[in-house]
Amino acid sequence: MATDKPLKIAIVAGEESGDLLGADIVAALKRTTGREVRLVGIGGRHLQALGLTPLFDGGEIALMGLSAILRDLPRLMRRISQTANAVAGEKPDCLITIDSPDFSLRVAKKVRAADPAIPIVHYVCPSVWAWRPGRAVAMKPYVDHILCILPFEVKELARLGGPPGTYVGHRLTHDPGVLGAAKAQSLPRDLSEDRVKTLLVLPGSRRGEVRRLVGPFGKTISILRARGHRLRVLLPTVPHVADLVRASVASWDEKPEIILDPERKWQAFGKADAALSASGTVSLELALSGVPMISCYRLDPVMRMAQRLITVWSAALPNLIADRPIVPESYNEYVRPHYLARQLEALLSDTPYRAWQKDGFAEVARRMAVDRPSSDIAAGIVMRYIKRVSSE
Repeated sequence: MATDKPLKIAIVAGEESGDLLGADIVAALKRTTGREVRLVGIGGRHLQALGLTPLFDGGEIALMGLSAILRDLPRLMRRISQTANAVAGEKPDCLITIDSPDFSLRVAKKVRAADPAIPIVHYVCPSVWAWRPGRAVAMKPYVDHILCILPFEVKELARLGGPPGTYVGHRLTHDPGVLGAAKAQSLPRDLSEDRVKTLLVLPGSRRGEVRRLVGPFGKTISILRARGHRLRVLLPTVPHVADLVRASVASWDEKPEIILDPERKWQAFGKADAALSASGTVSLELALSGVPMISCYRLDPVMRMAQRLITVWSAALPNLIADRPIVPESYNEYVRPHYLARQLEALLSDTPYRAWQKDGFAEVARRMAVDRPSSDIAAGIVMRYIKRVSSE
C-alpha cells in the first residue's frame, strides 16, 4: 500500500535545542503514522540516533548574534547552497527547518525556488515580534506553516502578514526536570532573615554572554554579603563554557558551586530561593519552575548599533507571555550590581514583590498549557501538508 512506504523528511537543525525538537517530531511521526521515517539534512546527536547522517556538523550553523553571523558569512552562504541543493535533490515529502532562522530560512527559500512542490514547515517562530518585523511577510512565499512555541506568536504572525502559524506548546511545559523543580518550589520554604539563602546564578550559555555578565554578577554577590546576607551560590552551566566560567569566578568572594550535570541543575532550580540570570530561554525555565528572578542582558557591540530596530516592550519571555511585567530586567549600562543586589533582597524574602512574580509564573504556565504533547501537534501539521501534496 502507498501509505506503507517510508516517509522521507528533510530536516535542518543546528542548535542543540533544535536537534531535540527535531528528534521529538520525528519520533511522533513514526508513532502516529506507523511508518518508517528516513531522514536527510542536518542535525545533532538526537536526530543522528534516529538515523540521520548529517551533511555536515550542525554546530557550524549554531551561531548567535549578528557579529558571529557577519564574521562567518562566506562560509554560511556556501553551506546554505550545499544544504538546499542536497534537500531539493532528495525530493523529500516535507522539509522541516528548525530555529536558526538566518540559516534555515535561507535554505527554505532556495528549496522552494528549486522545487515548489516540497512542503516547508518551520519550527520555532523567528522573533518577528521583537525586531525585523518585515521578516514575517517575507517568509510567506516559501514557508507553508510555522510551528510556534510561544502562545502569542500566532496572532503576531497574522498581524504582520506572515505565514499561518499554530501554537504547538513548548517542550519545557512537560520536561521532567522542570516539573520536578516546580513541585519542589511549591512546597513551603523558610525565608527568615537569619537563614542561609540559595541563590542561582546563570550568566549564560555562550562565551560572549558569560564574559559580559560574570563580572557584574560577582560584584552583586559581594554586595549582598556585605549587607549581611548568608548565601549558598549555585551556578549551573554547560560544558562548552565551563572552563571560562571556572576561570571567571575564581576571584569571587563567594565561590559558587558549579553544576554541569543536567539532573543536578534541576535539583538546584528546586532548591533556589531566587535567581540572577542572563536573558533568554532560561527565564522561561525559571518561570515554569517557579524561581523568582532578575533577568539581565548586555548586547554585543554590533547589536548595540542595531538596538533601535528592537520593537518589543520586554526581552523577558515570561513578561511577553503573561502580557504584563513580572520579571525585572536590567540591560547594558543598567546592569548595576548595587541595584541588582537590592532587587534580589526583595526576592529572597517573603515580600509582595516575590508574591507578584510567583502569581505571574502561574499565569505563564496557564497560558502555555496544551492538551496533548507538542510533538504530536507538530507531527499532525506536517502530515496535513504531506497529504495535501499527495492528493494533488
